[in-house]
Amino acid sequence: MTEIPAENYAPMWAEDTRTAPPLVGDEREILTAYLDWHRTTFELKCSGVPLERLSDKGVPPSGLSLHGLLRHLAGVERWWFRKQFAGEDVPLLYYSDDDPDQDFETLNGDVTEALAVWRAECERAREIVAAVPSLDQTGLHFASGQPISLRRILVDMIAEYARHNGHADLLRERIDGAAGR
Repeated sequence: MTEIPAENYAPMWAEDTRTAPPLVGDEREILTAYLDWHRTTFELKCSGVPLERLSDKGVPPSGLSLHGLLRHLAGVERWWFRKQFAGEDVPLLYYSDDDPDQDFETLNGDVTEALAVWRAECERAREIVAAVPSLDQTGLHFASGQPISLRRILVDMIAEYARHNGHADLLRERIDGAAGR
């Protein structure tokens, strides 16, 4: 299969800042590299979009937007790494029992803030993972009350980003026609 030249992609892919995950490495290196690749992919899918367009819900009847996905992913990063794994006593982001879908529905024009929060949550997650000697180390899975390994959390996060990067691709294409890898 022939690689399509970068100039044939929309402008968001002209400056592809992703680092390809290694072909060989230990489990931690490969899992964290794939997670970071997906994080960077998501950020690229949001790059170059005017801030006011990031809140567009462009694939009806879905209520998804790039802004909502950004808020959701910040909350998921916090939930899995800080609360469930590290046991940090931090408040949930963009969620309450009274309004469980506020990450997607209550878009208060806070795109710049949401981006900063997401980046901070990703960085804190990286710190947590780097400080742990083994992927076998566990946190507490709140839903089941059972231990959950860091390995399982990393795999779940890769799946979460892969799913939402597909959503982001559709949303971005509806905003300005840009599609990427």
